[in-house]
Amino acid sequence: MSVKSCEKVEKSQVALTIEVGAPEFEAAIEKAYQKMRKKINVQGFRPGKAPRKIIEGMYGVEVFFEEAINIAFPDAYEAAVKEQDLRVVGYPEVEMVGECTRDGFTFKATVPVYPEVTLGQYKGLSAEKDEVKVMAADVNERLKELTDRNTRLVSVDRAAKEGDTAVIDFEGFLDGKPFDGGKGENHSLELGSHSFVPGFEEQVVGMKAGEEKDIDITFPEDYHADLAGKAVVFKVKVNEVKEKEVPALDDEFAKDVSEFDTLKDLKADLKKKITEERQKAADQAFEDALMEQVAANITAEIPDAMVEGQARQYLDNFKMQIAQQGIPYDQYMKMTGMDEAKLLEDAKEPALRQVRLDLALAAIIKEENLEATDEEAEEELKKMAEQYNMDLETVKKYLQVDQVKDQILTRKAVAIVVDSATAVKPEKKAAKKAEDGEEGEEKKPAKKTTRKSSKKTEEAQEEKTAEEGSESK
Repeated sequence: MSVKSCEKVEKSQVALTIEVGAPEFEAAIEKAYQKMRKKINVQGFRPGKAPRKIIEGMYGVEVFFEEAINIAFPDAYEAAVKEQDLRVVGYPEVEMVGECTRDGFTFKATVPVYPEVTLGQYKGLSAEKDEVKVMAADVNERLKELTDRNTRLVSVDRAAKEGDTAVIDFEGFLDGKPFDGGKGENHSLELGSHSFVPGFEEQVVGMKAGEEKDIDITFPEDYHADLAGKAVVFKVKVNEVKEKEVPALDDEFAKDVSEFDTLKDLKADLKKKITEERQKAADQAFEDALMEQVAANITAEIPDAMVEGQARQYLDNFKMQIAQQGIPYDQYMKMTGMDEAKLLEDAKEPALRQVRLDLALAAIIKEENLEATDEEAEEELKKMAEQYNMDLETVKKYLQVDQVKDQILTRKAVAIVVDSATAVKPEKKAAKKAEDGEEGEEKKPAKKTTRKSSKKTEEAQEEKTAEEGSESK
């Protein structure tokens, strides 16, 4: 094999002209003969036993050329790529050059390669970053979630009202006949949840345990075909009425739902956790905005193969998500009417952004001469083992050291961008709206205040008020 030429062409592609000489081609022809001879019948010889010379004499010396070219090409191509030290990122387009003879053949392979990247600005950038605030109302909302999870349903001897759960038997009739799917027994229905046919729950309100009633319903026009727009009658019996028993927000509640002895300590912990969550989200959004700028600032001729490969990766990830939900991919596509070609096309724009980001990160790592040591990789693997509660050796089976080092290098590159950046407070939309004024409304002067108070004082007062309100319930 010899490389006759190696030329750069548009969109980060390289055109290789490669010659396969007589010795390599002869070896490929012999392999082709060994592969094909069992399928060639020659009178006087058992299948697969006819000598190569006999077959070539009958069908011509070119009989094995096509298969021999297919055999010789991969090795010749890989050797040429290695010789030219190319970073290939896709499959080559191949065309023959001239005639193929016993002396060999020449082909041209045009292949996409890793592009040359010129970094733009990546230090000293700025981006908006939200200031993290946690108010008493935020803590109370989290407390409400805790109380909702610990709320019990208890049976009551009274008429059902909205918010209650009615345990019912029901059967639907269309023109005096039961219809499929219209029957249920001991069905728990939360009144006001709008989980049943429109108009049904409202008519259960006011019923007591043991009471029976006929409920007239007209199905919506957009309901499934058999019942769309039809008037039906549901025969309903209420077996039980249950109301929500909401736990009191006190120290005993804190002990029941957490490791804390007082409601005050529980609230403090909730505030800390919400603050950490929001700070993490703000930091991530800030980082994303900066890296988006870095990616946009690079100059590179990105080959289509890189974008298509990333789009294909997105599609493969989507298929895995569907499979994890227990739905066959083909069935899902048929159910939703989605088209794979359209999915790939839609994925190209985010794929291009991801490719630009990857190129930018690699360029920063090179520019800054960043390194990841074996010790750093080992420490990272230990952290992963602790995080996932796995044995260190087990983690090492799933992750190669080079993969871990890549993650470390990426973090270091991102840190260089973030640490040199400036966080800018976002413009307050509410303030802008007040400045512009609502359409059709006259602007009113702001009221003057005679007392100044710090933000911390205001938040403390708001939290104190919320605590007093919740503890007095």
